[in-house]
Amino acid sequence: MHTEPDIQGKNGAQPPVHVAIIMDGNGRWAAKRNLPRTVGHQRGAEAARKTVRAAAKAGVSYLTLFGFSSENWNRPEGEVSDLMGLLRYYLEREVAALDKEGVRFRIIGNRSRLPNDIQALIEGAEARTKANTRITLVIALSYGGRAEITDAARALAEKVQSGQIDAQAIDEEIFANHLETNDIPDPDLLIRTSGEKRISNFLLWQIAYAELVFTDTLWPDFSETEFETALSEYAKRERRYGAIRG
Repeated sequence: MHTEPDIQGKNGAQPPVHVAIIMDGNGRWAAKRNLPRTVGHQRGAEAARKTVRAAAKAGVSYLTLFGFSSENWNRPEGEVSDLMGLLRYYLEREVAALDKEGVRFRIIGNRSRLPNDIQALIEGAEARTKANTRITLVIALSYGGRAEITDAARALAEKVQSGQIDAQAIDEEIFANHLETNDIPDPDLLIRTSGEKRISNFLLWQIAYAELVFTDTLWPDFSETEFETALSEYAKRERRYGAIRG
């Protein structure tokens, strides 16, 4: 019998507002089964779909998934092409279901590097779902945390140069407002699958105070139970934000 993990604890009865996930292990999952890496990515996409539903069910308001990093463009051309094909497939076929389930769809990252038709599909998906409020699904595509911070710094430098803002007025809030996530709360919880314990250039500014949970489970095997377990672990944490608690 499935027992629901206790997701209440030091953070109260409420789940984290924003959960971010580094989805890792598709290739290793496929290799263990002597299958093409493409099959691993397909199964990973299925795990993502299930996780969106699990997050919405748990009352999470924002779910950010690291789908494709800026460094992933350096992978073999055939694998990149397969990943773009998979992305195209799900954008064409999944958006209607997301919309029906009340999911708001967002993309962060350098979308200019994506094929033109995929850019158009993304714009259509964002427009179609922009009024949905059940949960916001953010996919990081062609994304790198350092590049995002660099772009924000460049934008602020240009504003200082043009006299729109005084350099001495720049603080953390103003800087954060120039990030792609300016209208999204910072993640409360970051999950990484596959046993790796790295951040991998993901949301570097935003996860400054996030709780980190690492699991050995390969992403295609990540289930609702695994997600609930991570929420349970989060609920046990005491978030201090640098302060001393008695």
